[in-house]
Amino acid sequence: MTVLGLTVEKLFVVALIAAVIIGPRRLPAYASRLGQLIARVTVLVADAARRAEQETGVASIREDWTALDPRRYDPRRIIREAWAAGETDAAEVAPEAIGSPLGAWVVTGSSAHPRRVWVPTDS
Repeated sequence: MTVLGLTVEKLFVVALIAAVIIGPRRLPAYASRLGQLIARVTVLVADAARRAEQETGVASIREDWTALDPRRYDPRRIIREAWAAGETDAAEVAPEAIGSPLGAWVVTGSSAHPRRVWVPTDS
C-alpha cells in the first residue's frame, strides 16, 4: 500500500521522526488536531461529491456502470437462470407439440478429431 508514493514502512519512519521532533508533551495535541483535520476533510469531500452528483446527475451514470461491473459477472448464475427459464418454457409447451426426433447423431471424422453430425431419417 502506498500513500502519496510512500510505503507503509516509510510512513512509519516519518511518524516516528515526527514523534521525536514534536515531543511527548505536544504529541497528543497534534494527534488530536490531525484527527480533526482528517474528519473535516472527509466531510468536505463528501459534501462536494454530493453537490456534484446533484448538479450533474453523475449518480445515475454511476448506477449504470455498477450494473456493468465485470466483478458481478458470474457464469454459474447466468447458466442457472438460463436453465430455470428453459424449464418454465418447456413446461408451457404441450407434450404432443414436441414430437419425437426423426434422426440420429452420427460420429464422423478421425479418432483425434471426432465430430457429431445430426442425420435426419425419413419416416
